[in-house]
Amino acid sequence: TEFLAPIIAVKVVAGLDEAITHINHYGSHHTDAIVSENYSAALRFLREVDSSSVMINASTRFADGFEYGLGAEIGISTDKIHARGPVGLEGLTSQKWIVLGHGEVRA
Repeated sequence: TEFLAPIIAVKVVAGLDEAITHINHYGSHHTDAIVSENYSAALRFLREVDSSSVMINASTRFADGFEYGLGAEIGISTDKIHARGPVGLEGLTSQKWIVLGHGEVRA
């Protein structure tokens, strides 16, 4: 659900398996983050969460075209195949952004 307000949805889960399942089923597939000191769990989160941006110990506010060095953000898509009509190789690929942090926030 997009709230268009400073609202956060929180769910307490029993562990990493349940968290990944919940995110992949109910999430927007836009941006998700894990806060953890467990490196192997964090890497598993990166691999298995199906979102366009996945963060470890970093603010989800970094999920921005300008922050990724792409220039001004003019649109956004959470689809994996977004192009219509004749499509070349570039149009058939998708990207997953990975951000590694140590508790940084975006001002």
